[in-house]
Amino acid sequence: MTEPVVEPEPICSARGCSAPAEWALRWNNPRIHPEERRKTWLACEAHRAQLSDFLSARGFLREVEPFSPD
Repeated sequence: MTEPVVEPEPICSARGCSAPAEWALRWNNPRIHPEERRKTWLACEAHRAQLSDFLSARGFLREVEPFSPD
């Protein structure tokens, strides 16, 4: 018999944080990525503003939306 595969729960992208992801921060670096390309950082509620501010200060943040693992 084979064991069922258990996917790890998505966690916050902040360094050292292991809280469940609640937000998806979609971003790109316009100097190296095409406009339509999006990279994603995941954030817990406690780190959403910190990660958003970091990306915004560099002009990278495009969207913030609730995270759904589906």
